[in-house]
Amino acid sequence: MSEQDLEIQRLTAENQHLQEEILRKMEEIARLSTERSRLEAERSCLEAERDTLSAKKTELEEALASLQAQNAWLRRKVFGSSMSESHLPLDPNVLEPTLFDTQLPEAEQKKLDEEVRQMEDQNARTIEVAAHRREVRRPVLSGNLPVKESHLYPEGVQDNPDYVEIGTEVTDKVAVIPGQLYIERTVRHKFVLRSSLQIEDPDRQVFLIAPLPDSVIPKGMAADSLLADIFISKFAYHLPFYRQIQRYKEMGAVFSDATVGDWFAAVCTKLRPLYDALREEVLASDYIQMDESTIPVIKEEKPRKAAKEYMWTIRDAVQGPVYFHYDGGSRGAEVCRKLIGGYSGTIQVDGYDVYEAYENAPGKRLIGCWAHARRKFAEALDEDKKHASEALVYIGKLYRIEDEMREAGLDAEAVKERRQKESYPIIQDFERWLDAVSAGMSPKSLIGQAVSYSYVLLPRLSRYVLDGRYHIDNNGIENAIRPLALGRKNFLFAGNHAAAVRAAIAYSLIASCKAANVDVRTWLVDVLGRIPSYKGPWRDLLPAHWTPRCD
Repeated sequence: MSEQDLEIQRLTAENQHLQEEILRKMEEIARLSTERSRLEAERSCLEAERDTLSAKKTELEEALASLQAQNAWLRRKVFGSSMSESHLPLDPNVLEPTLFDTQLPEAEQKKLDEEVRQMEDQNARTIEVAAHRREVRRPVLSGNLPVKESHLYPEGVQDNPDYVEIGTEVTDKVAVIPGQLYIERTVRHKFVLRSSLQIEDPDRQVFLIAPLPDSVIPKGMAADSLLADIFISKFAYHLPFYRQIQRYKEMGAVFSDATVGDWFAAVCTKLRPLYDALREEVLASDYIQMDESTIPVIKEEKPRKAAKEYMWTIRDAVQGPVYFHYDGGSRGAEVCRKLIGGYSGTIQVDGYDVYEAYENAPGKRLIGCWAHARRKFAEALDEDKKHASEALVYIGKLYRIEDEMREAGLDAEAVKERRQKESYPIIQDFERWLDAVSAGMSPKSLIGQAVSYSYVLLPRLSRYVLDGRYHIDNNGIENAIRPLALGRKNFLFAGNHAAAVRAAIAYSLIASCKAANVDVRTWLVDVLGRIPSYKGPWRDLLPAHWTPRCD
């Protein structure tokens, strides 16, 4: 074979080898391309999973922050003294929200920061002074308290002529003995006409005897004073019937629980006309405060468990009488409509959305409660101290103005003038602050909820500047509701709906006695004695109009 043929053969073999190598490389490229596509798909899945996990992480971090803030708030509520709320936001004739820039000017922010620092320093000083200079208040004793004296002499000197008495040292202590029950005995003397004694037929004889005085419970053995004591002990001093029964037993009389319950129910039935007259009296005011609170009630269908029901409260914010209303335990809009649907005047309420139906309603003006707004920021201090403190500075300015006017004894017109001149601009500044900070807050956070609450209700919160009689907050009615909370802690629940209605009657009349500065025991004993034969208007027996009988 020639040399040329050998070269051709070699080149042919090499060419075949190169083709095989090319095919192998192409197969490798195809495999790598497939692997790349798979890896790219896997990367896309991992990126999607990463985004999902990142979003979940953010959500969990927000939930954790919220839970930590709530936990800190609960710890402060349970184990520590509550944060002081003595610190607490439009043209008064318009009172509509106005939008401002989304950032406070630097100078205003610096001024606000300094006011926050001053507030915190003042709080620290106040706490320190209170801890070291706690005032000790001596008991206030009535001059009518009886005095039981005992005399002590040094041993061996009383009859010793060697000693001369030069004075005494007196130490008074308040002591107590158990209360005392007594029998109120009425002896009625019977007379017979002397001439009829000769008549043998007793039915024809003429007898005279004085009639028994009318009683709340005819032929009952409970005097008015005992009925009043049962009524007051439960709803003024929050003593359950079983504790009262034990106390009476120690005094020498044993009453059954059913008997005491029946007596109390009878008293409430007799007092019902006064309770109805009180409602008319309260709703006749042109300025009322309104709130609702829980009352546990045992239901027939679930006799072993107390359900959380609601008691409504309306207070005459001008004169002070209070009306409690129980309507099957409902907190719904229908009950609210029954109470104030026909009312004309100013209604001070919190942010419960049922009241929203009466915003701008004909004949009604809603005003808000700054104490509720202030409380929400106080509860957010552990979560966001900076923003919560700034809000409390604004609200604190409003309350300081109120304190100064109260101490100065200004009349309603002067109060209105100063509020519109000084308080109203502070509210405008507060609205500007709310608008500036709201964008960066989670609506689920405590500080976000506080900001949202104040911003939404700002027009309503601002309207107290329209009348010098208006209060800056709803604390008057919250104080009136406090006995309801004390009752929950003591007698725990109402036995049924009827018992809850009787509780409303009792709370209403006792609170109205307090508002009128009338001793509830004196009033109740007198009124119970009058009711059986009373013919006059029931309004005249209400604590605010009551005049004691002159016996």
